[in-house]
Amino acid sequence: MAGRYFEDFRIGDVIESEGATLTDSQIMDFALRFDPQPFHMDAAAAADGPFQGLIASGFHTLSLTFRLIRDTGIITGTSLGGSGMDELRWLRPVRPGDTIRARVEVVETIPSRRGGRGTVRLAYTTVNQRGEPVMTCIMNHIIAGRGGPQTVEV
Repeated sequence: MAGRYFEDFRIGDVIESEGATLTDSQIMDFALRFDPQPFHMDAAAAADGPFQGLIASGFHTLSLTFRLIRDTGIITGTSLGGSGMDELRWLRPVRPGDTIRARVEVVETIPSRRGGRGTVRLAYTTVNQRGEPVMTCIMNHIIAGRGGPQTVEV
């Protein structure tokens, strides 16, 4: 599936992902590698911690959220990377057994002065299985224009 080109994005467009359910082992594996805090990687310590149980790292939630949107195909073959993120907020803990979904809304499109590409600002909202927001942010995606540079999917 080919992704959208820069010219195909319209302010107000909404894209929604499928869901992904996190397991305790996925949460602990991510934490051991990238965010080794007790409430992310030790169920016994987490039970007595500030969240009363194991929770996913916010960085895990962020990474999985991006993956879920990427898997929609919206940027397949047209993504040229990113230029930053604004207003990242972790609103609720994500726990083992939670299923998260991502929704993005196009909030701004900025053509590049170089031509052949532009920046698409997407407002991300990640929700759990109860529809409660667990994370929000705005990401700047650099997207190829028609006839501009394109990525190669492997």
